[in-house]
Amino acid sequence: MADSSKILLSGEENGEQIKIDPSVLEVILGIAAEKVDGIVGMRGNLKSGIKHVLGREDRGKGVSVSVDQAGKLSADVYVYLEAGVNVPSVAIKLQKNLKQQLIQMTDLELKEINIHVVGLVFPEDDENKAPENTTTELFPEDNQE
Repeated sequence: MADSSKILLSGEENGEQIKIDPSVLEVILGIAAEKVDGIVGMRGNLKSGIKHVLGREDRGKGVSVSVDQAGKLSADVYVYLEAGVNVPSVAIKLQKNLKQQLIQMTDLELKEINIHVVGLVFPEDDENKAPENTTTELFPEDNQE
């Protein structure tokens, strides 16, 4: 590869080349990851947080694509899962979907997909939620003597 920050696709018939930026692959994988059942969200960073404040959505957040010395692609995906799901089955389904989506859209194969579970998201429980207007002192004074 001439430029290490780009991924080169070569056309077999006419020798044409297409350069793909890894951030494009991150967007493809990010969109595909959010569609898997059990995935609640993706981990963001400062850049995606600023984009969110400005009203833009960072579709590639939570995904990092890298190319090794042999030219093989690997992806690290950072996700928040819904509490109560079977983590291994959701991770396997996520890996299969990401691999299939990337092959379908770019004809590139991922050597490895590493799933990092950042956290679990629990549904809001209205019954067990404490009333917002009541406050209790942590160390009340002993005036009841």
